[in-house]
Amino acid sequence: MYQALYRKYRPKTFDQIVGQDHIVETLKNQIKAGQINHAYLFTGTRGTGKTTTAKIFARAINCLNPQNGSPCYECEICKALSDNNNVDVVEIDAASNNRVDEIRDIREKVKFLPVNGKYKVYIIDEVHMLTESAFNALLKTLEEPPSHIVFILATTEVHKLPATILSRCMRFDFHLISDEVLIKQLKQIFKNENVECEEDAYKLIASAAEGSDRDMLSIADCMVAYSHGKITAELVMNILGSTNHETYLTICKSIHNKDIGTALTVLDTIQKSGKNMSVVAKDLTLCFRNLLVAKTCENANNMLNFTTEVYEKYKSLSNEFDAKELMENMKIFSAIEAEIKYAISPRTLIETAIVSCLTDSQKKN
Repeated sequence: MYQALYRKYRPKTFDQIVGQDHIVETLKNQIKAGQINHAYLFTGTRGTGKTTTAKIFARAINCLNPQNGSPCYECEICKALSDNNNVDVVEIDAASNNRVDEIRDIREKVKFLPVNGKYKVYIIDEVHMLTESAFNALLKTLEEPPSHIVFILATTEVHKLPATILSRCMRFDFHLISDEVLIKQLKQIFKNENVECEEDAYKLIASAAEGSDRDMLSIADCMVAYSHGKITAELVMNILGSTNHETYLTICKSIHNKDIGTALTVLDTIQKSGKNMSVVAKDLTLCFRNLLVAKTCENANNMLNFTTEVYEKYKSLSNEFDAKELMENMKIFSAIEAEIKYAISPRTLIETAIVSCLTDSQKKN
């Protein structure tokens, strides 16, 4: 039976977690020193490793023979915790178990000692979804936890948590993972899977993942399924519904030249090719951002991670703009990204944004 890449390559040790070295080292040091806190808060964007890290940590603090801070998976306790029926590591989805009754149930059960290991660990995912009364019930447990209990709260929206909860947890912020790190990981995975992939395709997949390791592997899975022996940049763009750099640069140049006819004609061609207009709006925002980076930053291509040919096109066009114009155009397209999902006519919204860029430019002149 085929196993999805994000499941097959889900980290089992701290050393396999990518892009979160600042968190991994701290947790490993705590395990080695035996200084385990009673409550942790893992916050950050989806797919950056919060739940995975929580599971590894829960096993590591109970492991009889940890290897460099990670669970050994060989000892009696590691084997017991790997059983889905174990009661010492409890995972709770707060999105569907957010009422006060569920938290009161936890308060009753924390009194009992762990069956196998030293600690009983509660991993509460999407903790921001708890109701106010549930938070109050959880607070009481966090204030006076038994010595054998460890809570790991995970959330993508930390601002929704009460200050009283935040103050009682050791907080770790999971960062977005850089394209460079994602590409390195994907190359190793494709090597293991005997998948051939173009260099530009790697960059497109990593860029589309937007810093999420899980999203990258899900996208990569789609590419493997659609490809016939080799993943190309063209294939990736077709599946993601994105358009090549040349097309977007033509629209940006037309806006700068006040050539509304060309800009709208190119947009029409994009839509007739079946591209998602939400993706087009996002990509136009990104195109103006990339032009701004190319114009204003030293070693800009280290940030953009383009091929030499593509970077030269951006650099050349950026010289025709002034930085203020690029920033204003970027703001205009950025503003419609949220609206376009609910627009009756997404194309009209983009056309309006193009005209707004031209109008703003004419006002300044």
